[in-house]
Amino acid sequence: MADIFKTFKPKEPTVAKYVDYYYLDIKPENEFSGFRCFPHYNSTISLYRSHKRGKDNVQFYDKNAGPLQIFTPVREKMLEVKQVGRVHRIVIVFHLLGIQQFYRDLNFSAYILGFDFFNKAQLSCLFQTADPAMLTDLLDQYLLERYIEWEHPLLNEAVQSVFDQYGAFSVEQLAREYGISRRHLNRIFKDHIGVSVKKLQTIVRFRKALERKLFFYPEENFTQLAYALDFSDQAHLNKTFEKLTQYAPRQFFQKGTRLGREDTFWHLDQI
Repeated sequence: MADIFKTFKPKEPTVAKYVDYYYLDIKPENEFSGFRCFPHYNSTISLYRSHKRGKDNVQFYDKNAGPLQIFTPVREKMLEVKQVGRVHRIVIVFHLLGIQQFYRDLNFSAYILGFDFFNKAQLSCLFQTADPAMLTDLLDQYLLERYIEWEHPLLNEAVQSVFDQYGAFSVEQLAREYGISRRHLNRIFKDHIGVSVKKLQTIVRFRKALERKLFFYPEENFTQLAYALDFSDQAHLNKTFEKLTQYAPRQFFQKGTRLGREDTFWHLDQI
């Protein structure tokens, strides 16, 4: 069986409002592989078929192990993942604040291990197929069964402001609009998202730069990219990329691999 990496979108409209996409990652002959993924405002649930988790984000295949379920919150730093042995993994990629619509009473500002996001019967069904259409139907169904609308009007509006005004943005001014202190606004963001308002703004602008370069204007030079995203100049763009990825923009894009049809853009390592 060949390696598989496929991305696919939810079809159920309610789920699609809160889930960006799913992906399937199968490497039946894997001995060791690794990847580095970068800051993102999404969050994910990763479902491994028969794995144990070691130190430093190492996932070990163990045929006698049960499924491994991992929630990864909004990432403000580069994340390095290592996979030892064969891999069968299904991942749900949530929009920002999307997971709150399906699960309650969990701290989504941090990693979550040891929690059953899906039960044994559901996991068994999910791991019996590698057909994206069937997986889409199953995941849509299981999530829809858990759906309870979650609302936080102030947070939702503030997050939208970050996405709309990522270039010239004042946290102090945003807080005043809601009649609260900057400190209180940051506390709300950290409690529910795990990062401050300013940090989220930095992540959003980085991802918008990545998406612009990958999907819309691949021939655009980095000076043009910097000004299109309201960086003060290319040096500012370079500094942001180096801080978030450890690479200057040119090196970052040269080393990266886009997997599937969505914004999964990783630096891959294989031995």
